[in-house]
Amino acid sequence: MASINISAGKYIIGAQSLAYFPHYDFSSTVDKGVAWSILEAFSEASGHKFVYVSLPIRRLQLELAKGNVDFVYPDNRGWDNSITTSKEKYFSAPITRALTGTIVKRENAGQGIDNIKPLAMPLGFTPVNWQVRIDNQSTDITWVKDIQQGLTLVYQERVDALDLEYFVNKHSAPYYFEQDAFVLDLTLPHNDIPFSLSTLYHQDIITELNDFMSSNPELIANIKAKYEMTDTERLFQQLLEQQGLEIEEVWK
Repeated sequence: MASINISAGKYIIGAQSLAYFPHYDFSSTVDKGVAWSILEAFSEASGHKFVYVSLPIRRLQLELAKGNVDFVYPDNRGWDNSITTSKEKYFSAPITRALTGTIVKRENAGQGIDNIKPLAMPLGFTPVNWQVRIDNQSTDITWVKDIQQGLTLVYQERVDALDLEYFVNKHSAPYYFEQDAFVLDLTLPHNDIPFSLSTLYHQDIITELNDFMSSNPELIANIKAKYEMTDTERLFQQLLEQQGLEIEEVWK
């Protein structure tokens, strides 16, 4: 790995206060997830020290603008908020990629988007793929405080689906429900989304992080493998085969 940076500093990373493991769970005192593991490996190589502060999703950009945190994770150039803009921020290369989509009970997969009336979504998320249906009152959002609450509502059929990431469902669901109780339905809205670290002022650290990740592909791959996270393109093909779908049947 890269040598210690002689100008190493201490920085605060504001992180979503949502247990979104294995991607991240910055409130954990044991294992904060794959993004944390990669950032800590960068910390060890660079000498920079990171303090992680869990904050409600809607406060993250506000605290970044105030200067109370140096970085925000996760962030994405395509995410809108009323406080900061993508043009004024610096983004790292993707630390991880997420296959976010529509989780349904396995027996209810493939029934079509018109059957999704109440949809559960974590508080603070933005229902981009569903906004048209929300506006025309075809789908209603039920906000949930955590993943377990959302999965429970789907399991009890009190909502038709939950907006959630594939690996988060894979990790969380077996703790509370039978194996393979849910599926990410490719005929319903889904996206391959990069999760990046963002900042308003510390472009140099972003450049260092990008160099570290590009220079240590084997280390990054081993960290992701530890959390059983595979490439999202390969995962998409696996799900396509498992669900017996042709590419033209996939939601676009």
